[in-house]
Formats: sequence, C-alpha cells, structure tokens
Amino acid sequence: MARDLGTKGGYVTAYLNDVDFDALAEVNERAKLAKDLRIARQEFHADHPPAKAQVMLTRASDIVAEPIVWLWPGWLPAGKLSILAGSPGTGKTTLALSMASIVTTGGAWPDGAVFREPGNVLMWSSEDDPADTLVPRLMAAGADRDRFYFVDQVTDMDGELLPFDPALHIDLLAARLEAIGGVRLLIIDPLVSAISGDAHRVNDVRRNLQSIVDLAARHRCAVLGISHFAKGTKGSSPAERVVGSGAFVALARMVMVAGKDEAAERRILARAKSNIAPDDGGMAYAIEMLSMDGLEASKVTWGELIEGSAREILGEVEQDDEERSGQDEAEEFLASLLSSGPVRTREIKSDADGAGYNWKMMQRAGSRLKVEKRKLGMKEGWEWALPKGTAPEVDTKNPELYTVSPSGSNVPFRNHAGFQGGDFGNSPEGDIGKGVDSSEKSGDGGEI
Repeated sequence: MARDLGTKGGYVTAYLNDVDFDALAEVNERAKLAKDLRIARQEFHADHPPAKAQVMLTRASDIVAEPIVWLWPGWLPAGKLSILAGSPGTGKTTLALSMASIVTTGGAWPDGAVFREPGNVLMWSSEDDPADTLVPRLMAAGADRDRFYFVDQVTDMDGELLPFDPALHIDLLAARLEAIGGVRLLIIDPLVSAISGDAHRVNDVRRNLQSIVDLAARHRCAVLGISHFAKGTKGSSPAERVVGSGAFVALARMVMVAGKDEAAERRILARAKSNIAPDDGGMAYAIEMLSMDGLEASKVTWGELIEGSAREILGEVEQDDEERSGQDEAEEFLASLLSSGPVRTREIKSDADGAGYNWKMMQRAGSRLKVEKRKLGMKEGWEWALPKGTAPEVDTKNPELYTVSPSGSNVPFRNHAGFQGGDFGNSPEGDIGKGVDSSEKSGDGGEI
C-alpha cells in the first residue's frame, strides 16, 4: 500500500496542484442552492396545488329570465339569426327591403302588428347594385334612407381600401354597429358569402356563422340572411331545401321560405322552421313594378294570411302544369259531388279513391272551394258542404248538425251550438280529434 502511494505520490501531488478549490466550492454551493430551491418548490406546490382546467357551471336561479324581443312578432326576432330562402324569381331581396323599410320608419307589419321603435338597418349585398337596384327599391317601399346603410369597403392598417368580406370582417362590422348605434337589422345577401370554407361542411359553416350569431346577440340586432333553395329539392321539407350544410338551418332561430306560382303570379311567404314561435302559417304577396322619376323598381304588395304548414303552402304554389291540371280536375270532381247537398266524408273518400284522387287532393280542393265542414255528432263523423249560396244549408235529416266556417270561426248550423272537441274514432278524416280539449270550443275544426 505504502509502496503504491509512494510510486503514485508524484502524480497525486501534481493533480492536486492543478485543482481550483475555489471554483469547486462555488460549484458545490450552486448544487446546494439548486437542491434548496427544488425542496422549496415542492413544499410550495404541496400547499398551493396548480389550477386545473374545469367546466364552469351557472345555477339556473342566477340567470334572469328574459322574453323574446321581436321586430316582427312571430317572424323576425331581435338578437337572432333568421334565414329567408326561396327559388330564383320569388323576390327575396325585395321582401327583405320591404321588411327593412318598416324597421326604418315604424308602422304596421303585413299581419297588422305595429312596430313602434324604428331604427337603423345595415345591408351587405354581393348580388345587386345599390344605385340602380337597391336604393330604387327602398324608395318604392317608402323606407327612411337616412336610417339605411350599405356595407361597402374596409380599410387595412395602412389605410388601403379593400372589399368587405363577411367571412373575414365581421369583427370590424361589429365595431361600426357599435359606433352607429340603434342598429335593429342587418341583412346579408347572400348568407353563404359569410362562409370562408366549404358551405356544405358543417364545421366550416358553424365556425363562420357563430361570429354572426354572437354579433346578433351582443347588439340585440336581428340578422336576416338571404339564401336559395338547392336544386332538385322540390317537394321535400322546406327547411331542408336551403342550399348548403344543414348547419345554416340549425343555427338560425327562424327560417322563412318564399314560393311562386308561375301560372297565377301568386307568391307566398311561409315559416318553415322556428325554435321560438309557431312554425306554420304564411302570407300572400305580389311583386309590382313602379316607375319613379325615370327609375324602375319592384315593390311588395302584401295579401291575405294563409293557414297550413310551409310544405303545404309551398306545394300549393309550386305545382307543375300536370299537377295543377290534376288538382283542377279534383276540384271539379268535389264541386260536382257536393252540388246536391252535404256529403259524408267517408263517402267523399270512397268516391275519390274510385276516381283516382287521393285524400290530400280532396283537402286542397275543399280548401279552394271553401267547403264547410260539419260535425254530425260525437260518433257520426263529418259532412262537407259547398259554401252558403251554392248548396242547401239546412240538412233536415240531421238536426244536430254543426258548421265550422272556412274562416275558422264557429257558425251554428241549426241549434246555434258550437263545435265541441271529442273522440272521433278512427275516421278517414285523420286525427282531427287529437289535441282538442273537450272543455274548449274549437275555432278550427281540424284539417279534415
């Protein structure tokens, strides 16, 4: 052992002479400090656990309930996205401008509801020129043009003018809404232009439309997006006919559809989908051309209220010539059948089946002829009769006969009693008794 140390002693001495003990002490001090810091960190986290991602909850009792605010009650909600869709030539943009004119001036909506708080309207359109098309239509509709703004261009950070793109510039538009104030309605024509990706992909549509939905809610501003029907969808559910992904309809709280009877120049506006109001019923309208100081412009003239679902209302005006001819024949058949007096619906159905007419055609024919639908008794079924003045009104065989007039109000047939709801059994008229409270008088009689 001593011999080994003696032999190597010179090397050890030389090695130790080269060691920097001050630097070594500093390294040891740093190591000790790092250890102390590590221990301190562990102790801190033991007393202060790190924040974790979590779902935030809001108690229902902490939310203040609010009523839906409407610009047009039952049709155009404030703070929501609505869609107006239809085939080319139905006058969708003219319809939107007709609504906008009421928003800028106040006054009565087509169904008689009164709008008392006029406000500003913004519109972005990529399809029509403001100077020769949109402004003349506003003039024809009687709009307050001082309250109507067209979205035109945007400026970048360098002050350069760029075209407005609803898929990119919604945040900038929101800032302008805030600056103007009092904006009650924003029209986007067409709505599909707000999608930067594929309008048929759900994720792309939801991502882009969400900013518009948020804008509407934040500013209590109604947003009306104009859209088209997809090709080859005639006869299907109206809401499903809106072009693009189903996310358009899913995000909209109201979907209105416009249709046109090419032969009769009759047009309709109907509610195809609503999450916050009835989703049936419609309005008839016509498009008129006006001449004003050398300007030509289209204008909406509103007509009567229409009952029925959007599918039924659209189906009525979208029939082709062959369908229309068949319906006309069905109407003549029913008029002939009822010409001698009231006929039970079971007999009508049987005769119609034999003649090749389905019950839906008979219902449409009855609606056109304004037939009166009469309950014979709780278990006796129904009879149809032509309106007053075209057929005998008194049925001496059935003294308890009741009449439900085409207008929907209760009309006494003999004993001045109203129609009472009840169980009508399995009749060919369909489920007319479902949902009718026997304690109430019905104002409709059901779709029979």
